Amino acid sequence: RTAFTDEWMDFVNQYAFGEVWSRPGLDKKTRHMLTIAMLTALGRLDELKTHLSLTPNTGVSRDEVKEVLLQASIYAGVPAAINGLEIARQVFAERESPGS
Repeated sequence: RTAFTDEWMDFVNQYAFGEVWSRPGLDKKTRHMLTIAMLTALGRLDELKTHLSLTPNTGVSRDEVKEVLLQASIYAGVPAAINGLEIARQVFAERESPGS
């Protein structure tokens, strides 16, 4: 956050995480798996990396990430899923490295 982005971050937090993520229709784990799939499909790799690093907070397992990315390969395309798998590999490797 910076002085330049503060208002935008407040907006995103209020509407994306406050309004949408807190709705009762889907649990946080399901919402997170959908988000991972959509970010993969859209090629939003920086945001995907952020969301993959947050999977422990929502209970999405490594195996579930693999399944989401496999599903994305069919509907979003193999190149998108390959990018997603590489980002997931990096995030999981960082999580397991000593000192993390």
